[in-house]
Amino acid sequence: MKILTAEQIREADKFTISNEPIASIDLMERAAEACTSWITEHFSKDTHFVVICGMGNNGGDGLAIARQMIAKGYTVETFIVAFFSKESEDFSVNKKKSKNIRGAKTTEVNEVEDLNILSSTNTVIIDAILGSGLSKPVEGKLGDVIQKINSFKLPIIAIDMPSGLAMEDNSGFDRMNIIKASFTLTFETPKLSFFFAENAENVGDFFILDIGLDKKFQAEQKSNTFWVTHDMVAQILRPRARFSHKGTYGHALLIAGSYGKIGASVLAARACLRSGVGLITTHIPKCGYEIMQTSAPEVMVETDKEENEFSGTKELSKYNAIGIGPGIGTTENTAKGLKMLIQQASVNMVLDADALNILSENKTWLSFLKSGTIITPHPGEFARLAGKSDTAFEAYTKQREFAVKYGIYVILKGAYTSIATPDGMVYFNSTGNPGMATAGSGDTLTGIILGLLAQGYPPKQASILGVYLHGLAGDMAMEELGENSLIAEDITNCLGRAFQYIS
Repeated sequence: MKILTAEQIREADKFTISNEPIASIDLMERAAEACTSWITEHFSKDTHFVVICGMGNNGGDGLAIARQMIAKGYTVETFIVAFFSKESEDFSVNKKKSKNIRGAKTTEVNEVEDLNILSSTNTVIIDAILGSGLSKPVEGKLGDVIQKINSFKLPIIAIDMPSGLAMEDNSGFDRMNIIKASFTLTFETPKLSFFFAENAENVGDFFILDIGLDKKFQAEQKSNTFWVTHDMVAQILRPRARFSHKGTYGHALLIAGSYGKIGASVLAARACLRSGVGLITTHIPKCGYEIMQTSAPEVMVETDKEENEFSGTKELSKYNAIGIGPGIGTTENTAKGLKMLIQQASVNMVLDADALNILSENKTWLSFLKSGTIITPHPGEFARLAGKSDTAFEAYTKQREFAVKYGIYVILKGAYTSIATPDGMVYFNSTGNPGMATAGSGDTLTGIILGLLAQGYPPKQASILGVYLHGLAGDMAMEELGENSLIAEDITNCLGRAFQYIS
């Protein structure tokens, strides 16, 4: 799914109105019906709704939603924030319709004090003030209105966008003047700002509602940002051939572990096996030999010359893909081994954890990375590689630039793990949950991606499919165990179900 800009969404509106054809007021009614349907499915009729409208098309959506909900037997009170310079045409039409609705109560807000909401445990606010048309930070009286709405500390449903939040960059915005929504019902496509940590308290949980904008027009729009969906990964996943054998699915080399951190190599190796790889060899320090052989009997083991750390490996020709980093430490010996590896390796690689920490201390080595290499930093590791960022939006910009500069894939792990590609595209993942913020979760992701690379998936497909599978398996584990109890091994144990679900 393409993530479109505000201008592209407006053009999609216009195109749909001209070519369906449909009147703009009827398209607004259709959008309102989608919102009303979601709201009435999730809230009972004993809920008291307060709809707060601006005077543009987002406000028109709000008036239509209020009217439709009253028709369904809900109690709805409407406030119109009246200090905008003018009304949109469709807002005016819906305001006239609202006057003829029995049971409709509408109050005009000319001063902040006019916003008198009776706060109770069953009150829900619907924010329809600004929507997606915001082009500058909210200030003045409108900012005061938003602050007062937030002060009620009631559940808020934002329509299309939380008022005060821009669709992309919110740098320099006064966070006090942005609605803090519990839910955001957005139209057609998620908005870029939904994926950034600093906006989490404003967006809440978002839901994408189809309002019938022309799909062909949307598909033809240029975009360098995407939302990864089930349909997308289902097209990537390859069926296994009946007459295949273990050699068909590649031989992976995993370099992981050091004294006290052999568990990282075990977690990554098991995940690699579950990803469908034919063969895997782990290169580990001598101290981990018995641990690996007993923990994962399917894994072949090659020991380093060193007892407690990685120092290098010479024979690389038999491997289809290489992964390095989980638990290897950052000693001088290990750093030298990593440098030699990235200079000598000719197959696709995935680098994680301490491999990235070593690179952050030796940034000139980044130029040694083979084109198409995958790195999987968490935000702290990425900051050490690319420099600190004041906002998640700035980190996103740096992520894209970093991938293009070095010709690599940068998987920035987080709530909506993002994959930046060498051609400047960014893909946000739609699976995963907070329970996956646990020790070893990143090691399992490295193992999954390594296994896919060894099977012959190109780096881009391995990144997108691997991240989606990892999150989906985590979601399945969460359903069984809850978020608090989830551990990395649970993710690996659910990978089989995740593959079945996709296929």
